[in-house]
Amino acid sequence: MGRYVIRRLLQMIPVFIGSTFLIFFMVYALGDPVAALFGDKAPDPATAARIRKDLYLDQPLWKQYLHYMGQIFQGDFGTAFNGQPVTELMASAFPVTLRLTIVAIFFEIVIGITLGVISGLRRGRSVDTSVLVLTLVVISVPTFVTGYLLQYLFGVKWGWVRPTVSPDAPFGELILPGIVLALVSLAYVTRLSRTSIAENVKADYVRTAVAKGLPRRRVVTRHLLRNSLIPVVTFIGTDIGALMGGAIVTERIFNIHGVGYQLYQGILRNNSPTVVGFVTILVIVFLLANLLVDLLYAVLDPRIRYA
Repeated sequence: MGRYVIRRLLQMIPVFIGSTFLIFFMVYALGDPVAALFGDKAPDPATAARIRKDLYLDQPLWKQYLHYMGQIFQGDFGTAFNGQPVTELMASAFPVTLRLTIVAIFFEIVIGITLGVISGLRRGRSVDTSVLVLTLVVISVPTFVTGYLLQYLFGVKWGWVRPTVSPDAPFGELILPGIVLALVSLAYVTRLSRTSIAENVKADYVRTAVAKGLPRRRVVTRHLLRNSLIPVVTFIGTDIGALMGGAIVTERIFNIHGVGYQLYQGILRNNSPTVVGFVTILVIVFLLANLLVDLLYAVLDPRIRYA
């Protein structure tokens, strides 16, 4: 197991370099950070040249990237155009989005897997058909429509929750935004669980467990569910990074100042250091989540062993 972890960590290095270079290239090569800094006003040529030199933008792109990576390994992600260090923006944004992601993942696991198991065990019946139709509707409706609708109903019309989240963003206020963020992924988790359960319920090891006289609950939880969760765990693992980076719409609807909000502001104002810095951290989160998923395979299925 130890060798496998080391090998996977080494494999992450080229993936990390390639991903961050692609992001760096798209942000800095396809845009002009200095022009974005001045907005609609044209900067003085001498001032623009001085800023380019200070920001290391007068060097070839590969030298800019190497300089940026050297700063990252020293814990310096640069400075946003408003003069605030990017690390300070991260310190305020990532905890909020992390709490929002935890809420979303919780609903994905609890509701998604539960509905998937119920539907898979009753394949072809009315319950199964209802779950399939419901998840199809959830997948079909855009997140911004669901978000504004639930915000209006629960926050404005009925007054059960706050329409917007306070700056502190406690877990209690993130329940509704977490549901909105998780809905589409929850539908996919339900369908994955349902398909996996329906396929494995006819497997030989399940029939053997039933023939031994084991209680139905133990057959489902210890044998059937455990082996059926591998594709679900794969999806949830990859979805962690997607939820953190894809929360732009949800955070805009509920006025949450998290990662999605900072990315939106950075893209809107062409604030290159902010965009590159936040996406770099999201790449690391995505890679670590995939490593954790691979390690969980061996826990769920004893036949899987890593040399």
